[in-house]
Amino acid sequence: MTDTVLYELSGHVATITLNRPKSLNAINGELRQDLNATWDRFRGDNDAWVAIITGAGRAFCAGADMRDGEGSVGVFEGTFWEKPTINSFESGLELFKPTIAAVNGHCLGYGLTGALACDFLIASDQATFGFPEVRLGVPTIVGAIRLPRRVEWADAMELLLTGERIDAERAREMGLVWRVVPHDDLMDEAQALAERLVASAPLAVRATKEVAARTRTMSWVEAVRFGETMRIVAGDTEDAVEGMAAAAEGRPPDWQAR
Repeated sequence: MTDTVLYELSGHVATITLNRPKSLNAINGELRQDLNATWDRFRGDNDAWVAIITGAGRAFCAGADMRDGEGSVGVFEGTFWEKPTINSFESGLELFKPTIAAVNGHCLGYGLTGALACDFLIASDQATFGFPEVRLGVPTIVGAIRLPRRVEWADAMELLLTGERIDAERAREMGLVWRVVPHDDLMDEAQALAERLVASAPLAVRATKEVAARTRTMSWVEAVRFGETMRIVAGDTEDAVEGMAAAAEGRPPDWQAR
C-alpha cells in the first residue's frame, strides 16, 4: 500500500482517510487498490469495531480521476463477460462492522456511491453531492442500485438522471444524509457516534447488522428463522456471557469481540 489512503486506529475506531487532496481525492488506480486493501484490513482487524471514512483537504471524493482514470474502477481478472461482481466495499463487500461516512466536501460519483455503502452519512454544511456520470456520457451503475434503496424514487432519479449537484441541506431533506453539522464539528460528531457504537458488544452489533441486511430480501418466515439462528450463534460467544454478568453485577462490560 501507498499513502493514498491513511488508516488510523484509536481505541476501537478506525479512521480511513482518502489522501489525494490535490486531486480532490479523485479515484485513480493506485487509490482504488489501496482503498480495497484498507477495507480488507479493517474487516480483518479484530481490534477495529467501527470505521469512519473521510477525505483529506476540501473534498470527500470527487469521483473518478479524469486525468488518471486507468484502474479507477478496479483491475479484475476474468473474461470479457465473467468479471468479479463484488470487488469493493461500495459494490457489496460483506462487512457487518458499523461504518460512518464523514463527508467534508465534494462527494461525487464514486465518492457518493462509497458514502451510500456506509451505515451513517454525516455531512459538513459545506458538502455537495451528485452523480455527474450522465453528463459525461456514461451510466451510473452501483450508485443507481444503491440510491433508490435509500431515498424516494423521484429524488433518486433527480440526482442520477440530471447529473446536477445538491447541497448538504437538500441531501438531508431527501434522506440521503443522516445529519448535517457545522464543517468544523464534522469529525467530532463522527467520533462521538463511533464511541456510542463501540459501547455495544461488537459481535452482537455485527450479528444485528447482518440480520438487518440479509433479511431485506427474505420472506418473513425465512427472515425470522435466519434471525433466530443468528441469536443462537451470537449467544454462544464470550461477550454474551460477559454482557449478562456485567448487567447482573452492575458494572460496565469488558467486550473482547470473541
